[in-house]
Parts: sequence; C-alpha cells; structure tokens
Amino acid sequence: EVQKLNQQLEEKNGEIQQMINQPPYEKEREILRLQKTLAEREKAQATSDVLCRSLTDETHQLQRKLASTAEMCQHLAKCLEEKQRKEKGNSDDQIPTERSNQVFLQLLYNETSLQALVSNLREENRMLKQKVAHV
Repeated sequence: EVQKLNQQLEEKNGEIQQMINQPPYEKEREILRLQKTLAEREKAQATSDVLCRSLTDETHQLQRKLASTAEMCQHLAKCLEEKQRKEKGNSDDQIPTERSNQVFLQLLYNETSLQALVSNLREENRMLKQKVAHV
C-alpha cells in the first residue's frame, strides 16, 4: 500500500515537473483550460442545485396532494358507510348498496358491449354495401 502511494506521489511530482518546465504560453493555456473546466463544473452544479430544489418543492407539493386526497377518500368512505347504514336501517328488503352498484356496473358494461356490437355491425354493413356497389 505504501509503495502504491509512493508511486502515485512520484507520478504527480512528474506531472508537476512537466508543468514547471513548460513554456509560459503553455502554462497560460493550461490555466485557461482549467478555469474553463471549473466554470463549466460550477455552472453544472448551479443547474443541479436548482433542479434539486425544484424537485424537492414538487415532492412536497405532491405529498400534500396525496395526504389531501387520502383524507378526502377516508371522508367519502365514512359518508358511504353512513349512507349504507341508513339505507339498511330504513328497509331490510332493499337490495344492499354494494349489490345494486354491482348490478348497475354490469348493466352499464352490457350496454357498452351492445353499443360496440351495434357499431361493429353497422361498419360491417357499410363495407358490404360498398362491395355490392363495386360488384
């Protein structure tokens, strides 16, 4: 480990000696290159900082929205439970709300399916009429 570190130190010393022995214009060019690199890194860091702040703000905003939505869902669930209890208490011979919702959804699905089927049949009829006209 010590030998490895000594080798790295010697390499760095060699690089420093090369820079010292360079003509002044090359040193200036290297300084300008390093300054440009530093400026680019600072700009990238500033952009990164702005993006991080923006994402942090957006995260907090989304967390607040999520908490608000969860609270609203809980409130609606309580209201639904109360409504179901009242309906159940008013008449025991009525279809339970959950069951009526399932029936409604099934009817809606069936109606949608029928509409799609009718639409497909109309399209097929139109195509057949075109073929007849072509023949």
